[in-house]
Amino acid sequence: MMKVNTLLPIVCAFSLLSACTSSGGDTPDTPEPPTNPTTTKLPIHISTTLSRVTDTGFDNADKAGLYVVNHNSNGISVALQASGNHVDNMRFTYSGSWTPDTPIYWTDETTHADFYLYYPYTPSITDVTAVPFTTQADQSTQAGYKGSELLAGYTSDVAPTDKAVGITVQHLMSQLIITVAAGNGFTAEKLAAAHLAVKINGVKTHALVNLQDATARATGEATSITPLKEDGKYKALIVPQTVEQGNLITVTVDGRDYNLPKAFTFVGGKRNHMTVTLNKTSNGINVNIDNWQDDGVDNGGKAE
Repeated sequence: MMKVNTLLPIVCAFSLLSACTSSGGDTPDTPEPPTNPTTTKLPIHISTTLSRVTDTGFDNADKAGLYVVNHNSNGISVALQASGNHVDNMRFTYSGSWTPDTPIYWTDETTHADFYLYYPYTPSITDVTAVPFTTQADQSTQAGYKGSELLAGYTSDVAPTDKAVGITVQHLMSQLIITVAAGNGFTAEKLAAAHLAVKINGVKTHALVNLQDATARATGEATSITPLKEDGKYKALIVPQTVEQGNLITVTVDGRDYNLPKAFTFVGGKRNHMTVTLNKTSNGINVNIDNWQDDGVDNGGKAE
């Protein structure tokens, strides 16, 4: 009896130890933390296609703004807003390709989006349908001329891709190219030796730009523009507008002004050519204008 009483507590102790360490007991194992799958974001890249007035492509350090607007869950497009889009006015800098200030990504692998690009970049935009822009009144230098250039465009319904999204941007301004030619009483040599100046009058230089449809409309008061002389011609960028009858062009020859009274409509994206032929008469000089647009419309006129 003494041996039985002595062994019983030892047996019980081993039984309890076994119960505490057994994996089949009432105490569950500690679960391992779940492994989350790695999600790789798809970066957004862009490329541009355009025919610039100043060149055939963008220059290094040019800066443009980009908006990206996601379609809704039903695949329907959503209107561009000043803020709250998938990407709001991200600044891109050109150096052979476009680089954003901060990397941007597609929402996922299925959501389509619309892309809106404009140049030059504006840091703060409160209304995408009325972005202020001003052409330079003095475009007689390359800096003044280029500072008057405005480009915008959009690409709709783009599926997520690892390739660059192509965006075609358009010239929103109208370009005017003026050629001054020698007529009766002049020779090319005498004209080249004369002090010659050209002005474009009665045009508005302020515009409000709608990024939703890439259009611009003139606002403000009319003024005169001094064009850039390049390769013997004079060129300027003008806000789309209709100029009422008046002295559209003034040609100054050795201090004397000769005005061309004319009404004219400048259309965004159109290049307009005007050849001004100077003819001496008993009363001075007649200015015969034979001007045309690239669409083939003849807008000829005569002034003296």
